[in-house]
Amino acid sequence: MANYKPKNILITGAAGFIASHVCNRLIRNYPDYKIVVLDKLDYCSNLKNLLPSKSSPNFKFVKGDIGSADLVNFLLITESIDTIMHFAAQTHVDNSFGNSFEFTKNNIYGTHVLLEACKVTGQITRFIHVSTDEVYGETDEDAVVGNHEASQLLPTNPYSATKAGAEMLVMAYGRSYGLPVITTRGNNVYGPNQFPEKLIPKFILLAMQGKPLPIHGDGSNVRSYLYCEDVAEAFEVILHKGEVGHVYNIGTKRERRVIDVAQDICKIFSRDTETSIKFVENRPFNDQRYFLDDEKLKILGWSERTIWEEGLKKTMDWYIKNPDWWGDVTGALLPHPRMLMMPGGRHFDGSEDGKSVSYASSNTNQNRMVIPVAKTGNVGSPRKSSFKFLIYGRTGWIGGVLGQLCDKQGIPYEYGKGRLEDRSSLLADIQNVKPTHVFNAAGVTGRPNVDWCESHKTETIRTNVSGTLTLADICRDHNLLMMNFATGCIFEYDAAHPEGSGIGYTEDDKPNFIGSFYSKTKAMVEELLKEYDNVCTLRVRMPISSDLNNPRNFITKISRYNKVVNIPNSMTVLDELLPISIEMAKRNLRGIWNFTNPGVVSHNEILEMYKSYIDPNFKWANFTLEEQAKVIIAPRSNNEMDASKLKKEFPELLSIKESLVKYVFEHNKKT
Repeated sequence: MANYKPKNILITGAAGFIASHVCNRLIRNYPDYKIVVLDKLDYCSNLKNLLPSKSSPNFKFVKGDIGSADLVNFLLITESIDTIMHFAAQTHVDNSFGNSFEFTKNNIYGTHVLLEACKVTGQITRFIHVSTDEVYGETDEDAVVGNHEASQLLPTNPYSATKAGAEMLVMAYGRSYGLPVITTRGNNVYGPNQFPEKLIPKFILLAMQGKPLPIHGDGSNVRSYLYCEDVAEAFEVILHKGEVGHVYNIGTKRERRVIDVAQDICKIFSRDTETSIKFVENRPFNDQRYFLDDEKLKILGWSERTIWEEGLKKTMDWYIKNPDWWGDVTGALLPHPRMLMMPGGRHFDGSEDGKSVSYASSNTNQNRMVIPVAKTGNVGSPRKSSFKFLIYGRTGWIGGVLGQLCDKQGIPYEYGKGRLEDRSSLLADIQNVKPTHVFNAAGVTGRPNVDWCESHKTETIRTNVSGTLTLADICRDHNLLMMNFATGCIFEYDAAHPEGSGIGYTEDDKPNFIGSFYSKTKAMVEELLKEYDNVCTLRVRMPISSDLNNPRNFITKISRYNKVVNIPNSMTVLDELLPISIEMAKRNLRGIWNFTNPGVVSHNEILEMYKSYIDPNFKWANFTLEEQAKVIIAPRSNNEMDASKLKKEFPELLSIKESLVKYVFEHNKKT
């Protein structure tokens, strides 16, 4: 049989452990293959796992769920996918006892969506479904021959049952619709990048912390372990040489008891096994042994290369070098963790609470990340967007730019005609537009500045407080997410957050700046909006854009002042962050977010850049806050915002100074 050669491969779950090694290997070895990876970035996924592939021209990342039929169909058509390698799944057995419906949803329904998309598009020439050795159930302790590919499936826990169910769907689509399917069933895999809910990385991290290694039951359960790079090679072989309609075991004859694994890890950390190992209550239905016959795969030319001692040493070295790869994983290191599988974060349910952490990409380079938007696909007709935005604030700066961004991304949108304080007009907008999301960029900030609000308090309250709450309430009644552009000018430096300390205000901190009436109204409405779970509040500060002719641009303002104060502040570069706000809407993110670039920059630092890039003859003078107070009516807020929450969701977010250079000054540079 001739070797199969794919062109455009879709890899699901590619930010996870095994799939990331497979993806990185294929990117490295086959630059002529286009690799599109789809991952919803659940708790055990991490975009950093794909760093080796990130800069490759044949790599593209898409954040999304395989359960979304529209997204899957969109990708298959627009990316001309001919091959699918389906890794995405919930895999942790402990979790399956407490979250079994999630396993059914992800493992069975998600697989069904993929298969149906393959049937409908009719363009897939290879579908590789990744299953597990656990579908065979427990192997007899005295068996000398492992389960072969034709052995009966007898799963014993919700996880393996959902994987077996997914296999049945794959087999049915292969037989009924002629879908070219291949199924793999593998032993345990270990190595770098693995989330520490699994045995080996958990034991390594606990050993690094000097904590006991918890063993379920008496530790006599037997497992077989393969090093991740060997497994990645196995998938490379199956992709090119695997025969359609066949199942392939990816296994090893070398078996180890759990107690043996713990002792080996204690040995390489020079720890006493007697005092370092703790026996805990066994988990339900803890199968004694999984044993595979791997001869069929060996006939294709694959064999295990990495011996146990070598693989364990490589894995240990990696975790020592990368102890914070996964952030706070305290809850995963518990003897019986429960990970609540909610998109967009890592949530622990145990005796110790972990911090919610998530990772995603905000790279606007479409060669790296794609967001499903209306565009012409291979079928020659425009693809309908699944989004429609209703935007308030048409005549405002942010509202206007949002419309331009929607035009660029092919997202249908309309500007709201109603006024925020008029509930009936807002209802009419919702009914006429039928949006999927509502953006509120309307509000009173005062012209030419916030001093106006001091003498127009009623108008300010009417829009900033009453109007915003009315819109949020209507959106909630219609099950709509409201993206609300707010302000970070509700804080000021204090003893706990001193200027220059690097300690920024977080999303949980209470506003402490009451110097201006404008800020008072924004702090008031932010507190009230906490009662609405359909709102995503984005705290913008001192907005800046590449349009230096815009009089509302912070750089434009201070470059026209006779004198400026020189205080470091957090700021928002709209060119970088407004596209992120659209992505946040698509991800249905909620709650309060400090919507600023990480770090601070002072007035003088900005003007130095202005002089260097724009006008070498530019000059300015400074004056003190006391001197400034004589020429303004209301004091101004100065603070540093902690942008770490936004940075975790969008790791490629630039610091304020880097963003200023890239999006503003390089863009306007004069030679």
